[in-house]
Amino acid sequence: MSFGTGHHETTFLMSKELFSLDLKSIDLLDMGSGTGVLGILAEKLGAKHVKAIDIEEGAFLNTINNCKLNNTKNIIVEKGDSKLLYDSLFDVILANINKNILLQDMSVYSNCLKVEGKLLLSGFFYYRYR
Repeated sequence: MSFGTGHHETTFLMSKELFSLDLKSIDLLDMGSGTGVLGILAEKLGAKHVKAIDIEEGAFLNTINNCKLNNTKNIIVEKGDSKLLYDSLFDVILANINKNILLQDMSVYSNCLKVEGKLLLSGFFYYRYR
C-alpha cells in the first residue's frame, strides 16, 4: 500500500478542502499522488482532466489500479517528478508531499498554475521544541 489512504491527516485535510472548491470542468494536478485518492476524489467532484504524478513505482502502479477500481475516465497517471509538467497549465494543483520537495518545486508549480488558480500544499510538519 502506498501513502495516501485518506487516513493520514494531511490527506484528510486536502480531501476536505477539495469539497469546498468548485471543481466542475477544471484541469487539476495531483502531484505526489500516492494511491491517487485525491485525484480520484477530484474527478468524482467534477474535474474535467486530472493528472496524477508520483515518483515511486509502487505509488504509480497503485494509482493506476485504484483508478480502474473507481472507474475513472479522466485521470492520466504518470511516473516521474516535476519535469513532467513542461508546458502544462492547471486550475488547481494539489501537492501533498514533503517540505523539501515542495520548496524545491515551488517555481514549477507557480509556472503551471493558471491565472486565479489554486495551489493546495500539505506536508509541512510543525515541531514544538521545549
